[in-house]
Amino acid sequence: MKIDLRLKPAKLLPALHRLLGLAGPRILDLERRWDPARGTPVFTRAGRYTARGWTEWTQGFQYGCAILYYDLTGEPFFLDLGRRHTMGRMAPHLSHIGVHDHGFNNLSTYGNLRRLMREGRIPFDQRELDFYELALKVSGAVQAARWTPTAHGAGFIHSFNGQHSLFSDTMRSLRSLGLAHQLGQVLMGEGDRPISLLGRLVEHALSTVRFNVYYGERRDAYDVPGRVAHESIFNTRDGQYRCPSTQQGYSPFSTWTRGLAWVLLGCAEQLEYCAALAEGELAQFGGKAPFRRQLERAALATAEFHIENSFTDGVPFWDTSAPGVAGFGRIAHQPSDPFNDVEPVDSSAAAICGQGFLRLGNYLRAAGKKAQGDRYRAAAFTITRALLDEPYLSTDPKHQGLLLHSVYHRPSGWDHVPKGRKIPCGESSMWGDYHLMELALLVKREAEGCSYPVFYG
Repeated sequence: MKIDLRLKPAKLLPALHRLLGLAGPRILDLERRWDPARGTPVFTRAGRYTARGWTEWTQGFQYGCAILYYDLTGEPFFLDLGRRHTMGRMAPHLSHIGVHDHGFNNLSTYGNLRRLMREGRIPFDQRELDFYELALKVSGAVQAARWTPTAHGAGFIHSFNGQHSLFSDTMRSLRSLGLAHQLGQVLMGEGDRPISLLGRLVEHALSTVRFNVYYGERRDAYDVPGRVAHESIFNTRDGQYRCPSTQQGYSPFSTWTRGLAWVLLGCAEQLEYCAALAEGELAQFGGKAPFRRQLERAALATAEFHIENSFTDGVPFWDTSAPGVAGFGRIAHQPSDPFNDVEPVDSSAAAICGQGFLRLGNYLRAAGKKAQGDRYRAAAFTITRALLDEPYLSTDPKHQGLLLHSVYHRPSGWDHVPKGRKIPCGESSMWGDYHLMELALLVKREAEGCSYPVFYG
């Protein structure tokens, strides 16, 4: 990746306004044409959103896009759309005991609505605020109950694959535990035993950065600093770690780039959250400083790995060791080409990393590390510039997506390959569209001197 250190948020405003001109009609088109009886829109095929039953983890992104569009533009119709569907359709996600996705679905809807009310962006209504906060309390506790203890001193929230499975994705879902803790919630266990949501957040984060992130310490023959395993497998009988694995990457010993993106952004958000906590709140969980050191270590390692393993514009391949990647040579010195016929890129991973770089950069600057923070902020703006322009920004009014060249599940062959091409390209995903808008919100607010959005505020 070639970081443009001169790039500032204000320079991106024209591109951001262009994005908003495209995003509103896409949200409305999907609202008019999508039948909720079909399930949740997940990704596009030939430009039209389709469902794909695996887990229902993208509905919050669908309605969250409408809420973010209101946040970005102030157009009340989109607030009404997002609020109405949150209240009418998102309740099953609050008590869903079968997934690790509470931070995706519920922070994108109930969480954003709460944040807007607390920021004064929508009229204050105590009963409505209480409704959002009760929903978020329930969501955080239900997510924390999906728990696997280990023999290594820290447990984890297990993925939908089962009790043995620790996913990198869940680093971003930890927000549900953090916000519920902020609201005073605990998980009640057997014998009326209160279980700290903050404690489980800390344990899950420590398990993730220990087992899913590599630091060049010769754990195995593929221990490259910053490499991320999508999944870690544990023996649930004795709690021992067994091996790396993957569901959506090329192999257990390669880096599925969206998995890395979830870790980078999740660690950056938890660093911001940790910095905002009182010193004593983490005392019983090992202390604030040691926790921050572990999060920083993982965030910095994954940030540098992304920089070294992305094209000059910050867009990576879907997996850094997929079969065709080696033939491209040192990709950090060439621009990405989503229309190549060897391996697909994943723009959604870039969008998630963009926010991760910006939050990490801001955290480091606040910690007195200005030069390092400025570099990561510039990386965020470099990625944003690329995604807000062709070939990544979808300008065809017939295409329902917003961010093109997103990849869902390459090993399963779920992604659409256009006629005449050999690999998937030209399609969008609900998480890609949502995270592009979330990144745009951060950049636009800074460019205009507005407040900085955090999940726990």
